[in-house]
Amino acid sequence: MTQIGGLKYQVDQTHLQSLKKAHETLGTEQAGPSFSERLSDGLQDVASAQGEASKLARDFELGLEQDLSKVMVSQQVSSLGFQLTLNVRNKALSAYKDIMNMPV
Repeated sequence: MTQIGGLKYQVDQTHLQSLKKAHETLGTEQAGPSFSERLSDGLQDVASAQGEASKLARDFELGLEQDLSKVMVSQQVSSLGFQLTLNVRNKALSAYKDIMNMPV
């Protein structure tokens, strides 16, 4: 019976040491960006892609840009980014409505 108690104590101590080590490791690491920061960065990226596409299209119309494929790819990237943003907004709005309609 004493051996079982001794083994249980060793297991408990090892478990406590592992928990302390994990806590210290997690405490020293910097947390990544929050959801709102990621969302804000994504929106800024989409806005900059749209601005770049608009600038390239204007430059092509003025004759300053000669590479049509570059302009078209830029416009497609801008369009895809906008569609993705719109879909994320629609999903978030749908989830909000579902939560609001849940019975309490």
